[in-house]
Amino acid sequence: MSHESSGRGPIVAGSGPAGRAALILVLATALICGAVAAGILWTAGARADRELAAHRHQVQAITTGRAEDPPVASRQGAKPRSVAPAVWEYPDDVRRSGTVDVPPRTPQGRTLTIWVDDRGSPARPPGSTADLALTALVGGTAVAGAVVASGAGLLTLVRRRCEGRRLAAWEREWEQVEPVWSGRLRRGSGPGSGDE
Repeated sequence: MSHESSGRGPIVAGSGPAGRAALILVLATALICGAVAAGILWTAGARADRELAAHRHQVQAITTGRAEDPPVASRQGAKPRSVAPAVWEYPDDVRRSGTVDVPPRTPQGRTLTIWVDDRGSPARPPGSTADLALTALVGGTAVAGAVVASGAGLLTLVRRRCEGRRLAAWEREWEQVEPVWSGRLRRGSGPGSGDE
């Protein structure tokens, strides 16, 4: 008889100590891959932010008109920004004017700090540490989730294959044991079958 009838079952992924070990391996691999991905994203984001910060400058601007409400299409953010005409100087002694983001209901003549690029045009500020951390966390979590999903899929396939083999082995053994157990003759072992 094979290992099934001797009391030792086959190693099936997901059942018993071997299955638990495989699951722990998948989870550990996911954590490591997620941490590595988060580290890579953090490093790349920090480098990009440093490069961007080298070309961003804070200047004082003075609004030359009242703030206008943002267009309906742009109001989907958590902090809707209004715009107002303003003047500022950058580089030194070069007067510039344009429309800048301002808090809602900003009056004319208000001085505020804006970010400009090397040419003096309004630009987005460099990323914050919180934004960088969120990006790294989300990216690392996504990678870890992908590894867990892939590993779980692989373990499921292995388990189904092992289960199929185990059931086929049980079927073969039953064909040998069942006639003895039930007292029936096997196929091809009766009178006229040539087995006598």
